[in-house]
Amino acid sequence: MKKTWWGFMVLVLVFSMALTACGGGNNTAKPATTNNSENNTNTTTEEKAEPTTPTESDSSDGYIEAADMSLNPPAAANRSDTMIIGMTDPKGVFNPLFMETAYDYYVNYTLFDSFIEVKTDGTYQNSLAEKVDISEDGLKYTYHLKPGVAFSDGTPMTVKDYYFTLKLYMDKSYDGQSDPLSWNIVGAKEYNEGKSNEITGVKIIDDQTIEISLTEYTALTPVELGGIYILPEHYYGKEYTQGKLDGVKKLNDKPLGSGQYKLVSYSPGQEVVFEANENYFRGAPKVKNLIFKTTTATTNLPMLQQGETDMEEGFTVTEDNVEALKAMGFVDISLLPNNGYGYIAFNHNLPKFQDVRVRQALVYGLNRKEIVAGIYGPYADVINIPQSSVSWSYTTENIETYDFDLEKAKQLLAEAGWKLNDKGIREKDGEVFKINFSATADNPVVEALLPIMTQNYKELGIEISAETLDFNAIMDKSNTGDFEMYFAAWGLTPDPDNTVYITDGSQNDLGYSNKKVDELMAKGKKTLDIEERKKIYKEMYQELNKDVPVILMYQRKNMLAINGRLDGFDVSPYKDFPFSLYQVQIAQ
Repeated sequence: MKKTWWGFMVLVLVFSMALTACGGGNNTAKPATTNNSENNTNTTTEEKAEPTTPTESDSSDGYIEAADMSLNPPAAANRSDTMIIGMTDPKGVFNPLFMETAYDYYVNYTLFDSFIEVKTDGTYQNSLAEKVDISEDGLKYTYHLKPGVAFSDGTPMTVKDYYFTLKLYMDKSYDGQSDPLSWNIVGAKEYNEGKSNEITGVKIIDDQTIEISLTEYTALTPVELGGIYILPEHYYGKEYTQGKLDGVKKLNDKPLGSGQYKLVSYSPGQEVVFEANENYFRGAPKVKNLIFKTTTATTNLPMLQQGETDMEEGFTVTEDNVEALKAMGFVDISLLPNNGYGYIAFNHNLPKFQDVRVRQALVYGLNRKEIVAGIYGPYADVINIPQSSVSWSYTTENIETYDFDLEKAKQLLAEAGWKLNDKGIREKDGEVFKINFSATADNPVVEALLPIMTQNYKELGIEISAETLDFNAIMDKSNTGDFEMYFAAWGLTPDPDNTVYITDGSQNDLGYSNKKVDELMAKGKKTLDIEERKKIYKEMYQELNKDVPVILMYQRKNMLAINGRLDGFDVSPYKDFPFSLYQVQIAQ
């Protein structure tokens, strides 16, 4: 079976004459066992590996082909028109404006389309757009919609649907994770404030052509505008009134888009069922039926082995799991550098985490190397900046590595006023240093982390009280601020711009604030020269490295395990599996 695998690549971002530059966007929250990546930027390759198919002996990176398809279980071999993909349960937010977890993203990627789409190397190409015209000064974007595009109910799409979606983003009641007013569309602020019932910078020329005027452009503009997933006005607009998105949100579990598949049913905790969209602009997907089946770390291996699933994206990348999958014989394995990282979050609204010496102590005092090696072996590395090594902005220059050092951690805690009491527990102003730690249940990362963290912090005089919840419950705690520390992972966009560490940022649930980081992130977004951007982000990462907004844990490999009867997936650190579902075929 032929699969496409993209090797490690170093990407360089440029702002070209056509202004086809990178775009910002949302990172993706995920449990720390699973694959993390999300689209974002248009790039030019400085040094890129050609697509390769490594040999089977290359067990730490690349592609391992199924060795014996005769071992394929009958349950899978006999499915001729259905593909079943195992993954963590989504939250059920099937609306691109409000999606939050990676698993909701996967569903939305399957149901909706945008003017442009990500490619395997992190660059972008036109999708629904026939072409995009950009004015010489970069302040006017004209999108030409491809003819014949329709939503899954057969209703033709026009650029009025794009404009309607823009209005939803700019509405004052919008509370999703994007920052649409930063897109600098003329008249957006007035619409947001209710001073106008139209966005004056948007001009509909005809059903296929729309013009967007900006007050200023940034390195992120092309994808901020072109990457919007388009909602049909005839469906979502029935109960929408300016200033009130409740009617739109009511349809979060009843989505209607123009994407590869259409939703048939959703059973929380069990499955999401799709059917091929016969109106898909590229032609109906080759596999008629698609199911996203809920799996866990304890069920994903046996379900794949027994043929209950055809693909699993949620395996922890360990030597044992790789060997177990190879032993099945009928599974293709893709091992890719992950564009993301695992981390432990602090609630910065709590006084005990507001002292940088305490945060530094909690990093020095945690044996991250032992934890990461124990989980992933050769498939992950400890990191010290919130960026993946596949990024063009990644740096190790003047970055403190925070190697495990209990004595240094104790010294920092003492300097911060946390003294040992007669029971060997740290106290300050009558408060005992106790941490309530939240983590996902049935998670091998957590199972390796908790014993070491508990022991390490006990030696520092800190008590750990742990609770394990499902991933969606952890995200709910993050959203409401009802946590002290929790463990999760971010999937990153190819561009380093994000709002995770920006004061009051739309993705900042930590309460973290650093004026210098805010200034550097804003500067990096508005700077077009790639070399200047590299310098800006290097300085920003150095500041984050000193200020320790979170405990950074690792960057690891992603692993997709795919039944060898499926052919056509096109994945990379930048391109998630849903984007190529329409071209997947089942071998007969």
